[in-house]
Amino acid sequence: MTTEQLVEEYHITDEARAAIEQTKIALLVGISGAGKDTIKKELLQREAGFCDIISHTTRAPRQNAGVLEQDGQDYHFIDETEARRMLEHGEFIEAKYVHGTIYGTSVREVRRAGEQGVAVTDIDVQGVVEYKEVSQAVIAVFVVPPSYEVWIGRLRQRYASEEEFLDEWPKRRNSAIKELTHALEVPYYHFVINDDLERAVRVVDEIAHRPDSFNRHDDEARLKARDLLDAIKNHQ
Repeated sequence: MTTEQLVEEYHITDEARAAIEQTKIALLVGISGAGKDTIKKELLQREAGFCDIISHTTRAPRQNAGVLEQDGQDYHFIDETEARRMLEHGEFIEAKYVHGTIYGTSVREVRRAGEQGVAVTDIDVQGVVEYKEVSQAVIAVFVVPPSYEVWIGRLRQRYASEEEFLDEWPKRRNSAIKELTHALEVPYYHFVINDDLERAVRVVDEIAHRPDSFNRHDDEARLKARDLLDAIKNHQ
């Protein structure tokens, strides 16, 4: 069986289910440029008891802003042989095969993070679906920029030239529409507007530590997320 087939046919084990059910988990989601990575970094620096769930990958470390990714800090970098062994022994919570590369979250990593506080990670909407299918107690937070204009400004800053931005824009736009549409269709997302970083971090902190209940602020943020989706749809 090929590695890709192993990933496609992978089923979560009882041990993995127990790890999710027994761990306080907060999943951060957001369209590109919303600021979820920055919010996660701020949470991990707090004394509020957050610990990063570090994923495994078979790709090589990359340079980020001139700094090479570190094993055990950015990812657990493994080879395909080790990835196959982990798949065959049911050691992943979930695993994906993307353009020849395996990405996965291990049972051991979730348990390790949970022992130190709230286990937190940034993830895509499909990953949240997989966690929610195991336990509804998992908290999902969708980070949203405050407006279309602010979002476009943040995206542009990521590219060296306007030409590069315009080349990537259709993909970024379509992805944002798809992610926001999905998140607004399901009932379990807490929406957080990232208009002020300190406030956004505080709100995510509060959501992660309280029982998974919703209030008026959640409803207001959801309405702003819907307005943002409409604005993105109206701009080609």
